Amino acid sequence: MVKVYLVFTTNYGPWLTLIVVLPIFAGSSIFFLPHRGNKVIRWYTICIILLDLLLTTYAFCYHFQLDDPLIQLEQDYKWINIFDFHWRLGIDGLSIGPVLLTGFITTLATLAAWPVTRDSRLFHFLMLAMYSGQIGSFSSRDLLLFFIMWELELIPVYLLLSMWGGKKRLYSATKFILYTAGGSIFLLLGVPGMGLYGSNEPTLNFETSANQSYPMALEIIFYFGFLIAYAVKSPIIPLHTWLPDTHGEAHYSTCMLLAGILLKMGAYGLVRINMELLPHAHSIVSPWLMIVGTMQIIYAASTSPGQRNLKKRIAYSSVSHMGFIILGIGSLTDTGLNGAILQIISHGFIGAALFFLAGTSYDRIRLVYLDEMGGIAMPMPKIFTMFSSFSMASLALPGMSGFVAELVVFFGIITSPKYFLITKILITFVMAIGMILTPIYSLSMSRQMFYGHKQFNAPNFSFLDSGPRELFVSICIFLPVLSIGIYPDFVLSLSVDKVEAILSNYFYR
Repeated sequence: MVKVYLVFTTNYGPWLTLIVVLPIFAGSSIFFLPHRGNKVIRWYTICIILLDLLLTTYAFCYHFQLDDPLIQLEQDYKWINIFDFHWRLGIDGLSIGPVLLTGFITTLATLAAWPVTRDSRLFHFLMLAMYSGQIGSFSSRDLLLFFIMWELELIPVYLLLSMWGGKKRLYSATKFILYTAGGSIFLLLGVPGMGLYGSNEPTLNFETSANQSYPMALEIIFYFGFLIAYAVKSPIIPLHTWLPDTHGEAHYSTCMLLAGILLKMGAYGLVRINMELLPHAHSIVSPWLMIVGTMQIIYAASTSPGQRNLKKRIAYSSVSHMGFIILGIGSLTDTGLNGAILQIISHGFIGAALFFLAGTSYDRIRLVYLDEMGGIAMPMPKIFTMFSSFSMASLALPGMSGFVAELVVFFGIITSPKYFLITKILITFVMAIGMILTPIYSLSMSRQMFYGHKQFNAPNFSFLDSGPRELFVSICIFLPVLSIGIYPDFVLSLSVDKVEAILSNYFYR
């Protein structure tokens, strides 16, 4: 018999455990609600997510110290004694931003899913299960628990895609699960490898692993194993091809969760495990990350204009913008890493908003190919205004969050002491080309959709403009995009001390 028991240690109470388990356990009771229309299920789901978001905000406001780079709100439940498996959670400046972003985007994605009526109980439960997995991934302090939470959101995404997607949804769902499960195999091999090295008993907590030293060859092997898993999720070329198909077929509320949160899990894992636990290997591999990130910006920005499908074009723009995160992580500077974290938050808002507006446009005109659209600006001015605003944010218009994030990454590369001057000039020159290509595909997308003459025949009732719910979702995302663009220190102050601690402890000692 495996002895299973719990030992609880915490500083302020079980806040993080409550935040992680509340959505999936409360969501399980959806199936027991009386089926009196979808409205009850929708409001129940909204209330659960809002309650969880309020608990998160309260815990961070009253129990989190911004100037402390150490782990806070730490909790340790001894779970399975036979291999020393702990339910170990904690939050620091690196994870607080993604956790708040997850709660915010999931709340708005649930509002965006209001028109979903088929099997709405299962749909909303899967969104809540995905929410728990994502919050758990960002707050895990144990390698095995991180892997479990990493895997928890795969099945919900697969079912959301295969049951509520487009015509090619089964193909896209199969491609998604093959890519992500294949990448997770390397994560599964790396976790016990790191935990069992140099000890008869597994040591899976992050603090012990951070102080563990490995032979250089073994550390590089571990590094590349984890990197493959994160490269699929982020995605990093050439493991990105599942993303356009998935976004092209998924319901736009699912696309909001994918673009806003799921892609950021890969970038977070790259910093949290590869950069923090495997610093020597990261220092060796970082020049190659810079090359891959630069190639990714140019490749995706060049490929995006050739996409006829509106959502696939936005998906390739996401791949391009994730390249800036890779560059910031590879720069090995405080400024560059802070810029990468700022880009994680910024693109989480912008990507989710663009997919939401693309979906609301599809609900009205029932067209997804850009060369069949045109002349939508006049009958739908609110959608036109919001889509144009987020397109400007995506192409890094000054005053928007995208501009600040990319500018900080740019300065991080310029000031990096690791690279020669000619290398930094070459990388920034290629980055500039990618930033020039971004307005080309972004503005051409807006021109094909909204300007010119109407290219299709549709009844007049299809031209209803954005309603109060849709306008509320758009404005709720636009306000933080504008706020971060005007005052980015609000987000940078969350991570600056933790970033300084990571780099000073592992690279400059």
